[in-house]
Amino acid sequence: MKFSTAIIVSFLFLAEFCAVQSLVLDISKFGGAPNSDITLALGNAWKEACASTTASKIVIPGGTYKMGGIELKGPCKAPIEVQVDGTIQAPADPSQIKAADQWVKFLYMEHLTLSGKGVFDGQGATAYKQAQPAAAWSGKKSNVKILMNLGFMFVNNSMVTGVTSKDSKNFHVMVLGCNNFTFDGFTVTAPSDSPNTDGIHMGRSTDVKILNTNIGTGDDCVSLGDGSRKITVQGVKCGPGHGISVGSLGRYTTEDNVEGVTVKSCTLTATQNGVRIKTWPDAPGTITVSDIHFEDITMNNVTNPIIIDQEYCPWNACNKKVPSKVKLSKTSFKNIQGTSGAPEGVVLVCSSTVPCDGVELNNVDVKFNGKPAIAKCSNVKPTVTGTAPACQAPGAVPAAGRKSPAK
Repeated sequence: MKFSTAIIVSFLFLAEFCAVQSLVLDISKFGGAPNSDITLALGNAWKEACASTTASKIVIPGGTYKMGGIELKGPCKAPIEVQVDGTIQAPADPSQIKAADQWVKFLYMEHLTLSGKGVFDGQGATAYKQAQPAAAWSGKKSNVKILMNLGFMFVNNSMVTGVTSKDSKNFHVMVLGCNNFTFDGFTVTAPSDSPNTDGIHMGRSTDVKILNTNIGTGDDCVSLGDGSRKITVQGVKCGPGHGISVGSLGRYTTEDNVEGVTVKSCTLTATQNGVRIKTWPDAPGTITVSDIHFEDITMNNVTNPIIIDQEYCPWNACNKKVPSKVKLSKTSFKNIQGTSGAPEGVVLVCSSTVPCDGVELNNVDVKFNGKPAIAKCSNVKPTVTGTAPACQAPGAVPAAGRKSPAK
């Protein structure tokens, strides 16, 4: 018993010692108060936390705050947690934000945690009204400043949990060059007609997990760009939106391969698309897309539940007669059920130059108006097992009820 008591006392002493060593920085200590602009206060709190040799927590309590564009940059000397429990509002007018691409940007650091029950409110309504959605594809310049809510650039071994991204002016979250990065219990919300408001977009990143997350927006709930490797999307509820997409890919020669993607145990409700891989025709990119797996997915009135689209060409910005050079292989769709908004619940349009290899349909039970949906296929011979529609004869594949453009 003496040893047990000594161990307990030592543990309590150690816990108390660690608590003392942890640095807690309330935003109020830096002049940050509700209903005021906290850009400078947060910047100063970050400088102190980043210079600390012990773990730090920056706390933004409940309340409503204003904030302009900000970069929270490392490398830092110890782990940092930013706990946001209030609502932080961006300027409604995009031109008032002094930032290049993201309103709130984290860069070049290890061991970041962004937590809390708070909201990053991009106040995107003004930007939605001014947006010219075709500009990005047509090559025309828009005079509207495009800003995302959150950016994570070269941030490793880190997590986002609990917080909400609301009404971003453009993509909600950009993840670039990150490794071992997790979203868990994250929320994204924007109107269904908000243009280009992808929930989480990533590229050139490895071992990213998106778990137990709710995304309702005006574009892709999750979109995976080039260089995405070892990605897990699990327990995501998507809707409204354009579904969960790998791509678009192949538009540029500088792109990197995509491999090792698992999307599982997700539910999509009233989305334009379900699970999709999309690559550009009439484009120079020659990357490969391999080891992509969609499984245990529920579709609730999804217009296009399952799509491989290697003729992805929004706004008629390319020539579909020139096949995509992106090679797709080892792709599976397993245990997918629910309802389709179009007769063609499965549309597999592959490249005639590099046809798809190793595509599998296993227990795909999707119905349209109470009857099994059909599969339309081109330049692919999938393996079909269990309850799954057999591909109809190759040929011209109809638009499968896609809204135009299917962004």
